[in-house]
Amino acid sequence: MATAEIIYTGELRTTATHLKSGTVIETDAPVDNNGKGERFSPTDLVAAALGSCMLTIMGIKARDNNWPIDGTKISVTKIMGTEPRRITGINVIFDMPAGHGLGDKEKTILERAAHTCPVAQSIHPDIKQDITFNW
Repeated sequence: MATAEIIYTGELRTTATHLKSGTVIETDAPVDNNGKGERFSPTDLVAAALGSCMLTIMGIKARDNNWPIDGTKISVTKIMGTEPRRITGINVIFDMPAGHGLGDKEKTILERAAHTCPVAQSIHPDIKQDITFNW
């Protein structure tokens, strides 16, 4: 079964429907590529997917060990290159919640878990992943 159905709705916009849940995501071309920039661009979604995947894998590890990471916030920055136009880097900054009480061992386990997420492992090695954890 397909994962998603994507329809081009005109004016450089698409609508993607997750077939299992019915959740919808719209995309726009970015302003610097003739678009309106009113929604995530497809390349924005790649960067956001990296951050979401890392945090999800950390969440699994935290849940399994009863470690408090609820409220963790990440900031994701996508870096675009030219000729060809492509993602050349993704910066992810984790801001961990205050008062988590985690020691160095637990922090290391969570950081390693983030780096093993499927999206991080799927992104081409030419795309630099700069990951920062603020504990």
